[in-house]
Amino acid sequence: MDINFIIPAIDLIEGKCVRLSQGNYDEQKIYRDDPVETAIRLEQAGFKRLHLVDLDGARSRQLRHLSFLEDIASKTNLQVDFGGGINDKEGVRSVLDAGASMVTIGSLAVKSPGLLQEWINDFGADHFFIGADVKDGKVKIHGWQED
Repeated sequence: MDINFIIPAIDLIEGKCVRLSQGNYDEQKIYRDDPVETAIRLEQAGFKRLHLVDLDGARSRQLRHLSFLEDIASKTNLQVDFGGGINDKEGVRSVLDAGASMVTIGSLAVKSPGLLQEWINDFGADHFFIGADVKDGKVKIHGWQED
């Protein structure tokens, strides 16, 4: 199997690698305590890309885990797309400056497509990755908190 078609994800809550059960923050499983070491291991396994999600940021609607993005970008050659808590142009710039190849946009693409279009015009389409979480046939936004 060619792993270049697989993009592993690290979801972050309180700096830990987690997985939510169907978006339920009360049902989270911690997989690893160190997202940077996890990213390094993924690169050593042959992966080229990483989807890094700031679930604290998505929930609070403010960037929370840029430091992990900076560390991963400086310690690996992974192409990282980063999402969660990005609500303004400065947030986009911060994510790209921290080392992300792309900014993952989910909630904002649903709620403010015109603003997303402005960002695409400003930064270029190649810097954006549109993401959607779906449960029961509905797109979930703001860290799985709203339909």
